[in-house]
Amino acid sequence: MTHVNRVIREAVPADVETVAALHARARATYYPDGIPQDGTDWLANWRSAIERPEGRVLCAVEGDRIVAVASFRTPPDAPADTVKLFQFHVDPDRWRGGIGTALHAECVERWRAGGRAAAVLDVHVDNRRAQAFYARQGWVPDPENPPAEDDHHLYLRFFVKGE
Repeated sequence: MTHVNRVIREAVPADVETVAALHARARATYYPDGIPQDGTDWLANWRSAIERPEGRVLCAVEGDRIVAVASFRTPPDAPADTVKLFQFHVDPDRWRGGIGTALHAECVERWRAGGRAAAVLDVHVDNRRAQAFYARQGWVPDPENPPAEDDHHLYLRFFVKGE
């Protein structure tokens, strides 16, 4: 097998269409009836995330191809030492290759360097693959956000400083 150079870098505005397409491919895997068409403009959302000064979008790149993406920031309603992982996607044809683990480790390093104590996220209840991935990385159910009966998301927490 030929070794492919992998780099994790900040996304730039020129990446927005590639990132949005990767996001769509990944989301399609856990919606058996197709991605809900709720009017969300994912291209605009990704453009905003990439351009937002207080947020970060990281890309895992192999060769010249973006194969994974992570978006995080501290939302205005969260404690200053807590970061929210808004999006985390690995291209489905690259699953189980260590890319997600490497990207997650880079996120954690950034969170530590930024003085964060915890990270939070929500994951779709039908996305069992992501739930298993997050559990392997050390995420646990968020005690401050127990699941509501009619919610389609589980809320998870990661203790950045090993609490």
